[in-house]
Amino acid sequence: MKLLLDANISWRLVKLLQEKGIDCIHVEQTDLPVPATDRSIWKFALTENLIIVTNDEDFLNLSNLYGFPPKVILIKTGNMRTVYLFELIIKHFSSINEISNSTDIGLLEIYTKS
Repeated sequence: MKLLLDANISWRLVKLLQEKGIDCIHVEQTDLPVPATDRSIWKFALTENLIIVTNDEDFLNLSNLYGFPPKVILIKTGNMRTVYLFELIIKHFSSINEISNSTDIGLLEIYTKS
């Protein structure tokens, strides 16, 4: 499993996740243009077998339209600090791992209590 962090998520999260042994890259670390379109990120993730991590609901629409792969982790928290997102991903990592291994599930939505 390898995660692709969307442009709307801080690139600083990559280092924190990698320190926990989670394989991930940020969209800005790819050869995609900056800013990359949602469709180009979708195609890149499909080609490279990556799971998209985003808070952009456009990826929910793409998932509904095209199915999966790629799989999508949609974080529905609003704007949060990088450390909070890191803790949220770690907290839900078993669910992320499940979706990675599933042949039936292509979307995981992570919410936070308001």
